[in-house]
Amino acid sequence: MFFINTFTDGLRILLQAERDQRQSNRYARLVNNASFRYRASIEEINFDASGGLDKNLFFSLANGSYIRDAESILITGATGCGKSFIAFALGDRACRQGYSVIYFGMQKLLSKLKIVRLEGVAVRFFEKLAKTDLLIIDDFGIGTMDRQQQLHFLEIIEDRHARKSTIISSQLPPANWFDLFSDETIADAFMDRMIHTSHRIEFKNRESLRKKK
Repeated sequence: MFFINTFTDGLRILLQAERDQRQSNRYARLVNNASFRYRASIEEINFDASGGLDKNLFFSLANGSYIRDAESILITGATGCGKSFIAFALGDRACRQGYSVIYFGMQKLLSKLKIVRLEGVAVRFFEKLAKTDLLIIDDFGIGTMDRQQQLHFLEIIEDRHARKSTIISSQLPPANWFDLFSDETIADAFMDRMIHTSHRIEFKNRESLRKKK
């Protein structure tokens, strides 16, 4: 009986180790595919410095419920307040939970839209984004969009609306986002999809959110 129990326990340990390794490999693959500008995790967040960050709201989001419910998050505040850090921390947690994530800075996304249009692979690119569980768009509102870019950007948002989650960070408050679009019809559609149905995190200071080591 002792041998059987020992063998069974050993087999259980080996199987658990194999599951852990598979999970670790999947996490590493998801993080690599996400292309985060830098790494961040919720364990590194200094909540004492996070003016405007509701701890209860943040942890309710960190459990992944917003992704399961296809809800979006808007993160706003001045430069250096920790918007990107929070977005990346939520993205990292999503990867740990097994969700696919893609990160784009707004300017790189606009450049990518031009490239895929010129190469004739825009449809494939849009399909890839539409299937991704969480899309993070950083620094929205920096730079301008021509009308074609506005249409493509709206298409990305519409493809994901009520189907997949999107995190948008911006220095500008959402009330100013309408003015980023030259076409009022596009602006109205974007605001309707993003502003009225998203969780909001607004920072009121510039102190670093990363815990001091």
